[in-house]
Amino acid sequence: EKNLKLEEKITMLQQQNEELRARIEQNTVITRQLSEENANLQEYVEKEVEEKKKLSRTNEELLWKLQEGDAVSPVKLPPTSSTSFYRCSSGNSSPAKVRTLRR
Repeated sequence: EKNLKLEEKITMLQQQNEELRARIEQNTVITRQLSEENANLQEYVEKEVEEKKKLSRTNEELLWKLQEGDAVSPVKLPPTSSTSFYRCSSGNSSPAKVRTLRR
């Protein structure tokens, strides 16, 4: 009778062992997938950071050129009477001032 109980317990423990091995295998697969996804996302973030830096440098360069251009050849602004108002086409209903430059 003891042997029978022990054999049943052995069978139950073997089944649990197999279930745990299957879970470990499944977790290993998921871990690999997540690691791959993480590496891809890291690469994407690094590319985005580099693109942002590049755009920032370009923006700085354009601002500098704009300021240098203003310093080298100043543009005369029209008299205030020729300043016009318009409504933004983007749906913004508040008027905004626009200066028209004479060439």
